[in-house]
Amino acid sequence: MVGAGWAQTPPAPPLQKLRIVGGLANLNQYTRNEAPFWTQTLARLSAGKYDADIVPFDRAGVPGSDMLRLIELGVVPFGTALMSSLSARYPQYSAPDLAGLNPNIASLKQSVAAFRPYLEKELRTRHGVEVLALYIYPAQVIFCKRALASLADLTGRRIRVSSASQSDFVSAWGGVPVLTGFAQIMDNMASNNTECAITGTMSGHKLGLHEVTTHLHTLPVTWGLAIFGANLAAWDALPPDLKALLRRELPALEAAIWAESERETGAGLACNTGAQACSNARRGRMVEVPLSAADERRRQEIFRATVLPRWIARCSVRCADVWNQTIGPARGIRAPLAP
Repeated sequence: MVGAGWAQTPPAPPLQKLRIVGGLANLNQYTRNEAPFWTQTLARLSAGKYDADIVPFDRAGVPGSDMLRLIELGVVPFGTALMSSLSARYPQYSAPDLAGLNPNIASLKQSVAAFRPYLEKELRTRHGVEVLALYIYPAQVIFCKRALASLADLTGRRIRVSSASQSDFVSAWGGVPVLTGFAQIMDNMASNNTECAITGTMSGHKLGLHEVTTHLHTLPVTWGLAIFGANLAAWDALPPDLKALLRRELPALEAAIWAESERETGAGLACNTGAQACSNARRGRMVEVPLSAADERRRQEIFRATVLPRWIARCSVRCADVWNQTIGPARGIRAPLAP
């Protein structure tokens, strides 16, 4: 009888249950990595002492542009904020993912590593936010309805963008930037308000862009950087063993999300163009347009002459100095200093 009673005793409830606001719903970065870490891995690693609930921010009723402020206030104790959604209010934090800066993931890693110490210090001291991880999404590339031989063919086309630096990049090529939310991309394409769109390779495929566009340029315009951070008071209040566990395990989650994004960049290209490497039944037949030598030369010119100076002009702090102390030396791109 005693043995049977012990066998039926329910497990003890966790000592603490965290509330997490995660990244974008339906993307593998969330479904395969973020959500399982908080709802399964945390309890396993802590032997049931700690647990968490997580909801993606785009289903939590939280405007992306307000996420940093809500973490700062403690309304969201732990949350993921997309850099692009912060760029209007805090343009200085968007430096590592400016449009045209990182044509491949190796260059992105360089930019982020160089900028990370500054970003972590600023968010901690100015906003009371402890940065726990930096995530990325698959490469943001250009989908177009009409034939596209090179980026020079963007002249005169109305192109969906999601940030100010994407707008600067498109304008420099002669295109007409149209700031549009992700959820409105397909409606804008259907109404001909836009004929091209910059978005993720796989997220664009999931939207169905391969069914309404014909050409896909492979240059990553941006990558979609995101901060996972904690309200500093909420972080400091955690038990020391839980803080140690998160400090130890979140770098592995970050690395898994970066690897997922790199894989998804390639998988998205394959599925949009109908390559055999695509495991999705909804294969497209888009024409893949690679980055030409002329496009690459022009990308570098546009970044130095247009994107970087306009970003500096939008900044509320001395961003040229910040750049020249962080990303500039790492990437060999010096920012012009104001007279």
